[in-house]
Amino acid sequence: MADNQSPDDGSLDQDKLSAEWAAMANAPQDDAKVAEEWEKLAAEEPNPLGGAQADRVLDQNEIDSLLGFDGDDDDNRERTGIQALINSGLVAYERLPMLDIIFDRFVRMMSTSLRNFTSDNIEVSIDNTSSIRFGDYLNSIPLPAMLAVFRAEEWDNYGLITIDSNLIYSIVDALLGGRRGTAAMRIEGRPYTTIEQTLIERMISVVLKDLCAAFEPLSPVTFALDRVETNPRFASIAQASNAAILVKMRADMEDRGGRFEMVLPYATIEPVRELLLQRFMGEKFGRDTIWENHLANELWYTEVPVEAVLDEQVLTLGEVMGMEVGQTLMLNTGPDAEIDVRCNGVSMMNGRMGRMGPHVAVKIENIKMRKRKP
Repeated sequence: MADNQSPDDGSLDQDKLSAEWAAMANAPQDDAKVAEEWEKLAAEEPNPLGGAQADRVLDQNEIDSLLGFDGDDDDNRERTGIQALINSGLVAYERLPMLDIIFDRFVRMMSTSLRNFTSDNIEVSIDNTSSIRFGDYLNSIPLPAMLAVFRAEEWDNYGLITIDSNLIYSIVDALLGGRRGTAAMRIEGRPYTTIEQTLIERMISVVLKDLCAAFEPLSPVTFALDRVETNPRFASIAQASNAAILVKMRADMEDRGGRFEMVLPYATIEPVRELLLQRFMGEKFGRDTIWENHLANELWYTEVPVEAVLDEQVLTLGEVMGMEVGQTLMLNTGPDAEIDVRCNGVSMMNGRMGRMGPHVAVKIENIKMRKRKP
């Protein structure tokens, strides 16, 4: 009976494998030997990837590149991957060449003004310039901070200056006689005092005065401080979806300092947008007074041909073709008749014919003023 039975080969293999595993589990083996046995079993298993390594793991750089995060906090960099989809609501920064030069001049002037204001060595620099939705900017302001709302009177609109806590305490410490070489003490968890707000308002007045001087060669404008807020909800000067230009700057005072940011909505700079789009060399803002004066002086020496018209007649083509040499043309102008003086076909003056010595002269009696076309 036993010879007639043919046991299943698969069942025997499974029983044999289970017995081996049970023996391996019960046998006392060291960790190195167990690890070696597991490596052998893994090597005998078929690779479902067709020869590729199944244990391929992405490193952190590859994961960041896939997701669009490269660890750089620069707003001017090109966004890729998921980061590009997340930030698809951002507005493209319109290049305004003259605005960049205005802020470069503003930074230089402000460095000098803040040195005089604090009697300390202050270096002001621009980190970057970008474009952002105004609502997104308000939500990204790190608190505590002071938000100064200023008004551009000639443009009839508003702008915003945000000063972070580090710069506030550094300026207050410098104005109240803090020793150099020591970091400004920060006291978190309390609102700003009246003294701190008053000192920062004085600093903002200095900053706005320099901003007026920076814009003056382009378009004279007056920036006046409207109010100072500590809650971003009360500093809304535009709709949340409106585009605005964000300029991030930094002020360093040896081992102290901080950041402050200026926001100008596109609606604010719209009256001078055409001027900001112009390109120029240096800080003349597209004008060269030396060339203007030279051109104005040289125009007085320009030679202009002037014609004294004695008479005008309308003839047929046949009469003109029938003219011969020696023929006399009769003019309908007497010796004392008034004649027309023209320049390039345009009537300029009226006068009378005469003689001065050996020359035939015209005495000017009336100058015709041309009306400019609107």
